[in-house]
Amino acid sequence: MPTRPLLLTCLALALPLAGHASDFTLKASPETVVWGYYSAKAKPVLTIHSGDTVRVETSCACPPPERLEQLGIKPADIPQFYRDVHEKVTDKGPGGHILTGPIAIEEAEPGDVLEVRILKTELNTSYAVNSFGAGRGFLPDDFPYGKNRLIPLDREKMVAHFAPGIEIPLHPFFGSMGVAPPESAGRYNSAPPWMHAGNMDNKELVAGTTLYIPVHAKGALFEVGDGHAGQGNGEVDITAMETFLTGSFQFIVHKDQHLLWPRAETPTAYIAMGFHEDLKAATEMAVRNMIDFLVTEKHLTRDEAYALTSVAVDIDITQLVDGKVGVHAMCPKAIFTK
Repeated sequence: MPTRPLLLTCLALALPLAGHASDFTLKASPETVVWGYYSAKAKPVLTIHSGDTVRVETSCACPPPERLEQLGIKPADIPQFYRDVHEKVTDKGPGGHILTGPIAIEEAEPGDVLEVRILKTELNTSYAVNSFGAGRGFLPDDFPYGKNRLIPLDREKMVAHFAPGIEIPLHPFFGSMGVAPPESAGRYNSAPPWMHAGNMDNKELVAGTTLYIPVHAKGALFEVGDGHAGQGNGEVDITAMETFLTGSFQFIVHKDQHLLWPRAETPTAYIAMGFHEDLKAATEMAVRNMIDFLVTEKHLTRDEAYALTSVAVDIDITQLVDGKVGVHAMCPKAIFTK
């Protein structure tokens, strides 16, 4: 859990965490997922209150079940819900992500901020898959064909066996976490991230971190999926170590905050984000959003914030392959001594 709230001004306006806050479990099934979109008109599959916690089973951006079997995965090791979703869900697109939800938070209204505390991530299988396809990824002309790679996971040692002599530490996180976009956006493609968060593919958002998302629709309508066992910044071939995760989340509504872009917080850093089709524009957004954070939350002047961003903040490429590229600015908490 973060040791210090990112949206400091929200504390007085956060809805109180009632003593009767409840815990829920939401399993993935054809009835509890959406395929490829976020929408203000999507029907909630679960309604909770601010302060409640939900344990959510999710799908992944893996190949379909029959292709997983061709890669050598035993049929019994493929979650049954994944087969059911592929067989029964016909309302798909425009994107390709299978997301669990939406979860409505009763108190959330447009103009609020939804705080999503990522309490726990659980690896549900002992494998992940990395895939690229013709015409996709950051270097489509260099790799004009498709390929799937099965990556065994050691959940006890928390490493992935990529190849003989190559072991990758596991850092499970959800590539896509978001709420409904403004209603005028319609049925929004699950691939490009935006002000609703969504497919951010930010590897910093592991268990113990917190995401702050502006609310655009009644109930917020949170969806989650695209589980990753790990990923490199950039995600250049268009997928990470795609796998099945279960996550535990606590949802807290902050009233009337009017945050424009998502922010996040790790135990050691504050994160501001930028999403745009152009990498330079996405970087400008992330830098401006960090400056705004330092001005509004740390009470620096704009000149001070600009200078501090230059001398102490890391500007990282989140991903390069989701239609809108992502950039995130990370400000270390340790520099603030008061």
